[in-house]
Amino acid sequence: MSGISSSSSSSAPLATGCSDDPSAHHRRHSRGQTAHINITAAIASATHHLSEADLSLPTDSPASANSNSNLVDDRVYFPYQPKSLAGIATRSFCLGIAVTIGVSATGATLLYTSSPLWRLPFFLAALATFHFLEFWTTAAYNTRAADVKSFLLTANWPGYAIAHGFATLECLLTNTFWPNRAWAPFGSGTLLCLLGLALTVIGQVVRSVAMVQAGPSFNHLVQRQRSSAHVLVTSGIYSRFRHPSYFGFFWWALGSQMAMGNAVSFVAYAAVLWKFFSSRIKHEEEFLVKFFGQEYVDYRRRVGTKIPFVP
Repeated sequence: MSGISSSSSSSAPLATGCSDDPSAHHRRHSRGQTAHINITAAIASATHHLSEADLSLPTDSPASANSNSNLVDDRVYFPYQPKSLAGIATRSFCLGIAVTIGVSATGATLLYTSSPLWRLPFFLAALATFHFLEFWTTAAYNTRAADVKSFLLTANWPGYAIAHGFATLECLLTNTFWPNRAWAPFGSGTLLCLLGLALTVIGQVVRSVAMVQAGPSFNHLVQRQRSSAHVLVTSGIYSRFRHPSYFGFFWWALGSQMAMGNAVSFVAYAAVLWKFFSSRIKHEEEFLVKFFGQEYVDYRRRVGTKIPFVP
């Protein structure tokens, strides 16, 4: 009996735990409600902070999600786009290699051999320098207009490439099979070669200076509408040449052919470039007269092009 009594006494707490006492039940219900409210509040707070946090991941560029409004504008700098930074870097890298190879090979050929084939790497260096400076001057002084096409590597394609390819082939064949030929009259080959080198340098300098001085007013394409940044430049180099960039390229091209000893290419370049620039200048000046009126007419009358037979 005493064992039963002990058992009954030990079970009393269980009986109390299951008691239907209203006050105990109320306390338990209150504690449950408080815990539920605290958990709900914590979840709501965490959700609020998550909604405010910027958890989106970049997909098209390293820009964060809060700059997505500028993403459309940034796309022009992506690969294969007009202002592709990757494309600009690749072209600059390749042109730099071409200049290095051209200059090194020209110097080595002149120093260690008597071969006239130094003219080929010279032409490579001159071409690569020209195309790099076309982009660099545009990027530095007419920044908004700079893009992949500013290198002019594919300008007037394929005629431009054919002309330079023919000049390279003529130089290679004539200097390989007839290295001692008298290509210039009265034995003036050396003098004409030196003159050609000088014209190549002068032409490049004049063209680059013209692009620098004109700044935003210079464009590789004939402009049919006047932009707010377009002004008539008549000072500096423009006070000597009406179209100094055209003058520069005209004499750069002819000078390079003289330096290479290319009699056929010299005549072909002269004919093609004269026809191209005489037509382009006439076409372009129709718009310049519309843009600047009598001011340009007076300037045209006062300053010549210095290109033969193009007033």
